Amino acid sequence: MVVLPVVKLGTLALKTACKPIANRLKKEAGYHPKFRNFIISIAQANHRFTTRVQRRIYGHATDVAIHPLNQDKAVQAAADLLGELFVFLVAGAAVIFEVQRSSRSEARKEEVRRQEIQAIKTKNQDLAREVELLSRKLEELEQLARGRGLLGTLNFRHNHVSEAKKSN
Repeated sequence: MVVLPVVKLGTLALKTACKPIANRLKKEAGYHPKFRNFIISIAQANHRFTTRVQRRIYGHATDVAIHPLNQDKAVQAAADLLGELFVFLVAGAAVIFEVQRSSRSEARKEEVRRQEIQAIKTKNQDLAREVELLSRKLEELEQLARGRGLLGTLNFRHNHVSEAKKSN
């Protein structure tokens, strides 16, 4: 299917676009002390969380003190985290967009199918009425034929043949 290569290409493009963003975040962290403190706190919280999770997974004690990262490593980790978060958010938005687009497309297809079914039903009803009308006309003709009897039918044919001979 064509979707898989497009998704891979899109993911690669997103990762490529996020690298400059992550580098810009690192650069901004050095210039703005408030932003630097903010991303360092994010990195430290992420470090504590992942360390606790890893210790639980491996069955180690979780009540030990976790040493914080130094500031440079924290800035690097936060920038990487924010870059990955950006990729995740953009990819999630792309998935949501595609699901909504697909949903709208399916709704349009369903509406077309519903209209086609309604047209078929209408045509079926029209044909049923026409069959009923033809059945009534046939019944009337049969009643007329029975009313005239065999001689009336023969006379009808005889008159029709006589009129054809006269016109020649």
